[in-house]
Amino acid sequence: MSYPKVIFMGTPDFAVPCLDMLIEQGYNVTTVVTQPDRPKGRGQKLAFSPVKARALEHRLNILQPENIKETATITELIALQPDLIVVVAFGQFLPKTLLDLPRLGCVNVHASLLPCYRGAAPIHWAIINGEKTTGITTMYMDIGMDTGDMILKAETPITPTDTTGQLHDTLSVLGAKVLKETISLLLTGKAPRMVQPKELATYAPLLTRDIEKINWNNSAEQINNLIRGLNPWPGAYCRSNDKNLKVWESRVSDTMTNGQPGKVHKITPSGIIVETGHGLVELLTVQPENKRRMGGRDFASGYGLNSEEYLS
Repeated sequence: MSYPKVIFMGTPDFAVPCLDMLIEQGYNVTTVVTQPDRPKGRGQKLAFSPVKARALEHRLNILQPENIKETATITELIALQPDLIVVVAFGQFLPKTLLDLPRLGCVNVHASLLPCYRGAAPIHWAIINGEKTTGITTMYMDIGMDTGDMILKAETPITPTDTTGQLHDTLSVLGAKVLKETISLLLTGKAPRMVQPKELATYAPLLTRDIEKINWNNSAEQINNLIRGLNPWPGAYCRSNDKNLKVWESRVSDTMTNGQPGKVHKITPSGIIVETGHGLVELLTVQPENKRRMGGRDFASGYGLNSEEYLS
């Protein structure tokens, strides 16, 4: 069988298993398109994207346009005459010229069960909103944001302790499996095409600083979901002694309803129990400003936090 010529577009860790699958299955990945190198870390040295790093390992041709809509970039991609373009968390919108280019279409791997959680942060928001299931959807891309006709879906549960980091890893592997099946169907002309019900669409917008701040008036469950949903990035936070305190791990402790939101209820051997708008939440792992992460009990001991005090 003659394998199709594939252009792969992706940037973060999430996209790497899909690229690995294409390589392992022997697909003719003619070019990898990824975001330009960006400053990273304290030294702000230019760093490769995870997808670029993997592409270099396999000596694949790499393009890093600042804007995928640049005429020179479009001309170069048209010249490659791809049969298929695969897009996984690339980070830029493709122009219609490229969407219409490959005979098998432009296929996107999205980390939600569309039409729910269209947008940039579907994994974060699924956990923040307390969803019990999520999954992967492959779709034919169009000019809208995650609005194209769906091809395949696969579900996975969200456990009560899953963080965004853990769910990210699960979905990245699942994404590669669903993409493999999707391409097989495309090659045999058996790929379905399902229109997304617009009335069921929800959105997962970019995270803002306002989202990261813990509101103790919310329920213990909502606060715990927020903390899980923002781990490992960007992290939920509150204020203690007029300084930011990141909270990385927590658990719902009780369902007490008549609490005083933000009040430290008790210091336990494992953490700090805080009263909320409904119930108690225990802060297990925290990080003071400019310090390392530590257990909640260690923070309370080292920083003189006592019961009856308030976190703002």
